Amino acid sequence: MLNDGTTLPAIGLGTYTLRGQAGAGAITTAIESGYRLLDSAYNYENEGAVGAGIAAAAADRDQLRVTTKLPGRYHERLQAVAAVEESLFRAGLDYFDLCLIHWPNPKQGKYVEAWETLIELRERGLLRSIGVSNFLGEHLETLQQETGVLPSVNQLEIHPWFPQAAAISENRELGIAVQAWSPVGRQTDLKRQPVIAQVAAEVGRSEVQTLLRWHIQRGTIPIPKSADPQRQRENLEVFDFTLTADQVDRISSLGRPNGRLKNQDPAVYEEF
Repeated sequence: MLNDGTTLPAIGLGTYTLRGQAGAGAITTAIESGYRLLDSAYNYENEGAVGAGIAAAAADRDQLRVTTKLPGRYHERLQAVAAVEESLFRAGLDYFDLCLIHWPNPKQGKYVEAWETLIELRERGLLRSIGVSNFLGEHLETLQQETGVLPSVNQLEIHPWFPQAAAISENRELGIAVQAWSPVGRQTDLKRQPVIAQVAAEVGRSEVQTLLRWHIQRGTIPIPKSADPQRQRENLEVFDFTLTADQVDRISSLGRPNGRLKNQDPAVYEEF
C-alpha cells in the first residue's frame, strides 16, 4: 500500500532494452507468467513495446501497474505535459499507474516544476500515482517544502555492493516506498560472489533468487529484467522461502563506500 492509497506488487519486471517485436513478446510472456508491475521509461524508447505486450496478454488492464519515467530534458511544465501525453500515445494507454521523475538533475534546478506538473497530471487522471527515481534526501525535502506533496515511490540503485540502508530507512520514515533498480547488479560478477553462492546453497535457491529475496526482506521492491521465460518465472518464485537475519547481513556485508555500478551520484549526475 502506497501513501496515496494505491498498491504495487512486491516485485516487478524491468523492461530496459526490451524493444520491438521481441521486446513486446517478452513483456506478454512476463504478464502471462504472473508479473503485474511493468517498469518502463521515456528514455528506454520502448513504451510502444510495453503497450503492445500488454495488448497481446491475457490480463485485464486494471490488474496491471505500468510505470514510466519523465526524462530530464522535459522538466519544464509544458514539456512535461507533452512528454507524459506522448508516453501514453506510445503505449496505447489511457493512464499510467505510476510516473516517476527519472533523475533530479540538480544543476538544472527544475525538478520542483516537474513535480508540480506530475501533481497536475494526476489530478487530470492521466497518472494514478506519482513518484521519483534517484532522489536524495535533500531533494525529497525540497519537494515537501515547495509543494507539500511527497512521492509515493522512490526508485533507487540498490544491490549488495550498494545496499543503501540509510536511504531505505529515510524513505520509509517519510512513508515513501522504495523500488530497487539493478537489483542483481546487471552484467557484473556480483552474482558470483562467494558469500552469495554460499547463502544460495544454504537455502537451495539460485543466486538471483537469493538476491531478490534479500531485497524483499529489506523492504524494497526489486525490478529484475529478463526476456527469458524460464528466468522470468524463476524471478517470481521468491515468496516461498526466507533468509535468516544472519544471511541477510552476510549479503549486505558486500557493501562498498561507493558501490554504484556507473558512478551515477544523483547529487551531481545529469540525465537528459
